[in-house]
Amino acid sequence: MGDIRARPPQLRPGRALAHTTGASGSGSPHRSDSRPPQTPRGARPSGPDGRLGTTPPVPGRPTSLSLLLGLPALLFALITWQVMADGPLVDLDEAASRALIHPDRFAELLADLGNVQVAVPVLAVALVYAAWRTRRGAGTDHWWLPATAAAVLMALVPALIVPLKELTDRPGTPAVPPATGYYPSGHTATAAIAYGAATLLLLPRLSSTYARRAVLVGCAVLNLGVGFGLVRRGYHWPLDVVASWCLCAVLLGLLWLFLSRSSRRTSAGTPSRRTGPS
Repeated sequence: MGDIRARPPQLRPGRALAHTTGASGSGSPHRSDSRPPQTPRGARPSGPDGRLGTTPPVPGRPTSLSLLLGLPALLFALITWQVMADGPLVDLDEAASRALIHPDRFAELLADLGNVQVAVPVLAVALVYAAWRTRRGAGTDHWWLPATAAAVLMALVPALIVPLKELTDRPGTPAVPPATGYYPSGHTATAAIAYGAATLLLLPRLSSTYARRAVLVGCAVLNLGVGFGLVRRGYHWPLDVVASWCLCAVLLGLLWLFLSRSSRRTSAGTPSRRTGPS
């Protein structure tokens, strides 16, 4: 019988030297030939900080901002140009208005949701609640900033809408007394800023996903109802409403950016509430 004593394993010719450093000149303890690795570090272009490896494409904020602010601003400019030039879009707008106008009590009630007497008190309640929650939870000296920013934006609405009405000098629909200055819709802008700003203030302070969705849906339904009521009642042309929505989308987008940055600064500057060992 052969020698069956325990011996260390012997290398066999032709087998890969998988665990010998520098096998076949590869310089790698895990390769058996001189083929380059599939993803050699030396072949990777350096990143912006000089390190090896590529930087994965990350969606940038400019793209989001262009959609958030640029698209509604462009649409508002297009509608305003068509109204002032009495372009073909105005003809379509007037034809749509004639088909949609049907004054009734329900349409008037929806339109009244855009009155200052209705929309601004809703915003005022949200301002007080947001300021109270921010001061109570954040413990910062700038607890008043979010509510103040929303209030200032609401105050800017007439400062923006009134000059535009005088500039465009658009007449009203056949359902209202002969007059001008109907573009853009002030009631639509009041509702959009009041309900929209209130929503932006409340969302970060709602812990339930269901509650946040309910507030968003409620804001959308209110604004759609106001716009529908104004057109259905004959108080405004459809383009008057759409243009106000576009303008307010830009304003609310700016408010959202301000609130987001303010929230990050507050979170970074809030001292930890945990106490050390006694």
